[in-house]
Amino acid sequence: MAAPVQIYKLGIAPQFGRLSEQEKLYSHYMSRAAWSGTRIILRQVSPESIPIFDFIVELYRSCGGNWQQCLEIAEVAEEELQAFLEYAATFLSNIGNYYGSGDQKFTPRTSPGALKKLASKSSKLSKIYAEIQDSITSIPPFTLGYPGTLAQSSYYPGEPLGKEEIALVSKHLDAHSIFPENTRVRKTVDGTFEVLQASVASVEPAVPLDAPQSTARVSLVRGDHAEELKKVCENLSNAAKFAANDCQRKYLAQYIESFQTGSLDAYRESQRTWVADKAPKIENIFGFVEPYRDPAGIRAEFEGLVAIADAEETKLLSRLVDNSDKFIRRLPWASAENNGKGVFEKSLFEPPDFSSIHALAYCSSIIFSGINLPNYNDIRQDVGFKNVIIANRMVAESTAMLWPFIDDAEMETFQKHKYPAYYWWVVLHELLGHGTGKMMVEESANKFNFDPANPPISPLDKTPIRTWYKLGQTWTGQFGDLATTVDECRAELVGAYLMDDVELLALFGFTNESDIRASDLTYNLYQQLGVDGLRALSNFNVDGMKWGQAHSRAHFAMLRCLLRDGNGCLEIKHIPEAKRLRVRVDRSKITDGKNALGQMLLHLHMYRCTADVKACRQYYEDLSDVNEECMQWRQTVLFNQLPPMLNVQANTFVDGEIVSLKEYEPTVEGIIQSWYERGV
Repeated sequence: MAAPVQIYKLGIAPQFGRLSEQEKLYSHYMSRAAWSGTRIILRQVSPESIPIFDFIVELYRSCGGNWQQCLEIAEVAEEELQAFLEYAATFLSNIGNYYGSGDQKFTPRTSPGALKKLASKSSKLSKIYAEIQDSITSIPPFTLGYPGTLAQSSYYPGEPLGKEEIALVSKHLDAHSIFPENTRVRKTVDGTFEVLQASVASVEPAVPLDAPQSTARVSLVRGDHAEELKKVCENLSNAAKFAANDCQRKYLAQYIESFQTGSLDAYRESQRTWVADKAPKIENIFGFVEPYRDPAGIRAEFEGLVAIADAEETKLLSRLVDNSDKFIRRLPWASAENNGKGVFEKSLFEPPDFSSIHALAYCSSIIFSGINLPNYNDIRQDVGFKNVIIANRMVAESTAMLWPFIDDAEMETFQKHKYPAYYWWVVLHELLGHGTGKMMVEESANKFNFDPANPPISPLDKTPIRTWYKLGQTWTGQFGDLATTVDECRAELVGAYLMDDVELLALFGFTNESDIRASDLTYNLYQQLGVDGLRALSNFNVDGMKWGQAHSRAHFAMLRCLLRDGNGCLEIKHIPEAKRLRVRVDRSKITDGKNALGQMLLHLHMYRCTADVKACRQYYEDLSDVNEECMQWRQTVLFNQLPPMLNVQANTFVDGEIVSLKEYEPTVEGIIQSWYERGV
């Protein structure tokens, strides 16, 4: 594990201080609900994550947070203890022993002998350590992925099972209209499959899930994560007493129904209600949301986010929302039909709720800078969606160490422009990246959202489309492991494609007369495309020859696109013996770069709209292939790898009806203390 670490503080005190007493109580119980899901995430990451978590918390308790005691009583060397504290803080920030970004396993630099000495501080520690002494340090597994000798996945506990068996279980779930997001699959020694569904309620015996033309034995077992979900529901119920309106009380009740019963139909209804809660002072995201870490791309990790909106910051975002239609007409698939937006775009872009928020509690294995939800495309097309920018997470980008892939002469200018370019790239990614596109769908028997007798013409080959989503098919269900990375790549491409639009940049306050000139912002964005594409290689696992993170694969594919089709817009200079990589952008050829990205965007958009999985896989796997030259780049990237970024978050405490906020120092000790005092 790299050391030392970078730590950023998700500061929230000013925003929290402006809340009313009712809002503070609401935010407190919502935050407690979010943190109550911690052990769900740990259980989803690896078998050893919960006992490692317990070991860290018990070690803190045993010394009362006075780490000097460990040096004196356990007779552990100072450097050994510091290495363990860095490991513990990294583990807690990622909520598990695999990096949230990259899914690679990390292990402590502390020696086994020193770990054993730390465990000797109490009988409880010794007992926990006996459970983890091998798994905490063992490599392989190297990464999360399909269970095997090199990777593991706690979405599939029990006997190892392969892609075909996972697909077979999906067939049985489809036959009973059961969504997979809140499930895990356990294969037993006798070859049966138990679908573990997250719910407070459990049902005995298991419910058989038969399917036509299949002899597999599949059953539904409710009650996965029951203890944690019970605490989540209790806190949501308490929060409902202090909700601001009936809409909030309604979706909280729907959350509770879903978590108690396991019904994702109830959860889907909660998302419809949540979208209707416009511009809340306190925003939230709950549930089994993102399928990034499931190798099959269909099962989702639990997360809980509670955040406070900033009205002034949100006003600036509203300018873009109000002008969205104008810029949608400038995307590569736009044509004269549909009021200039083309047939592969929604007729009405329903202006979404777009807020700048500051995270109070963000219980997730990865802290995103921006979010666009819900993920259900039918809900997005029917009732809309929400965008949020996590402002106090974005600030961390302005203080983060920089990868050394820009020429020294340009580094100061690069740093000056990096944050605003990144910020608006993320904004465009969320609003117009995830917010655009129309799926060609058979909505019910013989009812389509297009004319199947006269299918629309594809702008790729100028012929009528030949594929679409058949009845009951979904984006994630059809595209599987490709779905998340292609979706993120498409959204990143939309943002990058529009980042040279003079009118759009002027809307953000950037012209060629402003302090940060519009043309320089665009130039910086293309530099970032190069840097991000290179650093993505650190998340490519050579042992399993697989990508460990959806966004990383997307960034690398975009870099390959610019190198292959950008007419020299971007070049990579590599001096292997000096362990040096440099990104060079030719300002005069940025238009060529835009054209290349536009073609890539058009391809991914059309594959997505028309459910053309075969063509998409061939196209995207070619662009994201790591060839021999890129393997050499990867070695240099790893040599220059930056320390991991960790986060420290506040806690809230209630005494009667008085809520207090406690923030912590951005140190490894501060991170550990914050988690201990969270009491989860």
